[in-house]
Amino acid sequence: MTTGSSIPLQTELGQRLRAALPNLEVRDSQEFRAENSRDHTEDLQFLPDAVALPKSTEEVSALLQWAHAEQVPVTAAGAWTGLSGGALPVRGGISLSTRRLNRIVNIDELHHQLVVQPGVIVQEMQEAVQEKGLFYAVDPASRGTCTIGGNLAENSGGPRAVKYGVTKDWVLNLEVVMADGTVIRTGANTLKNSTGYNLTQLMVGSEGTLGIITEATLKLLPWPRFNALLLVPFADPADACRAVAGLFHDGNQPSAVEFMERAAIELAMDFTGDRQLPLTSDTAAHLLIEVDGFREEDLMPQLERIANSLERFNAGEPLMAMDAAGKDQLWNLRRKVGEAVKAHSTYKEEDTVVPRGHLPELLSAVKRIGAVYGFDSICYGHAGDGNLHVNILKGGVDDDTWAQALPNAIREMFEEVVSLGGTISGEHGIGWVQKPYMDVRFSPAELALQRRIKDAFDPVHILNPDKILPEGAADSGETA
Repeated sequence: MTTGSSIPLQTELGQRLRAALPNLEVRDSQEFRAENSRDHTEDLQFLPDAVALPKSTEEVSALLQWAHAEQVPVTAAGAWTGLSGGALPVRGGISLSTRRLNRIVNIDELHHQLVVQPGVIVQEMQEAVQEKGLFYAVDPASRGTCTIGGNLAENSGGPRAVKYGVTKDWVLNLEVVMADGTVIRTGANTLKNSTGYNLTQLMVGSEGTLGIITEATLKLLPWPRFNALLLVPFADPADACRAVAGLFHDGNQPSAVEFMERAAIELAMDFTGDRQLPLTSDTAAHLLIEVDGFREEDLMPQLERIANSLERFNAGEPLMAMDAAGKDQLWNLRRKVGEAVKAHSTYKEEDTVVPRGHLPELLSAVKRIGAVYGFDSICYGHAGDGNLHVNILKGGVDDDTWAQALPNAIREMFEEVVSLGGTISGEHGIGWVQKPYMDVRFSPAELALQRRIKDAFDPVHILNPDKILPEGAADSGETA
């Protein structure tokens, strides 16, 4: 287990913070700090010195003004569902919890816009707008627990990104508290905006390293109420990967295209106890394909066109789900794959993404590199985007080999990804665990530019320090 520096049970920082900001809720018991010290990233743990729970933008501003003057690290955190360590307080200091900033401020039915605070659960937000016939499409696997603030911080995606885009594509305007407590608005509540630098898009995906988002204005669409699924088996995973680009080339526009190796779906069935899905002996992979529409009669023609496209890629007989129970069963299995892998073995998950036409080469490279280093892997993900989640399994590999060889295997895999025109994270972010590999994707000049951006927004480097940029890239400021 990785831990932060030694911290006393009763923290001096908590006492100082309460004295300076008596109206701010501050928690610093050992138990509460432990609850706010880990996310879903492997077995990492870093204890904050204190946890602040502001309930307004004004309290966030006052907190950051004080922390800036005192040079105390501040790391924003939501529901702790992240997979790159982005919310871990690796330098201690203050964990700024957004759980009390949890209001849906306004649903504007006329302009199809939503104003929301960062602590709102994504699924609750989606259901609230659907009640008004509106649609927010971004739906990560953890949508029932993750917050919109975390999605904004990591630029989250999910299955329906292939048709509707990722978080950044839905953001019009942000309210952000800067490192010194200054409050800014980054954009405008309009569908077009060519006014100055695009600070909104710079903030989305910045993982709380440039400012703390306290409110977001998101665009909405009319809700396509009807959808249906195809679960399509393949005897060869490479055929499944090739089929993805093929079905789009034929003019299909599914709302989701998910890839699952056989091992992924088997683990999900074991984990959920749902063994009803037919799985023939020659099935090596599946594509889970969703279509949607505003009329139920629009679905079957889409499914038929997709099935026709898949025939030339040696697809097996598809399983169709049009009723709620069948669709829920298939989506539940897909969404539980990550948890199932974690329960099965110590693992390292990588969030690779390439142009979807290169998925076969990516899958082949992953398996080849795994064989060289002696690691098994389970692959699944958002194939429609070329986004493959690679779960490298420790299994029976000894601890020394796992610790020493794994970074080399990951670096080699990322080099392959970049050579295919891809990048090292599609939706999980860089955070703490991926930053050693940023040089695979970026040149020294590109990294230097990102360092200067960090310096401009956070000159004393109190905001989520030691994230995204490699060691030495953005840590010239002093923190205490």
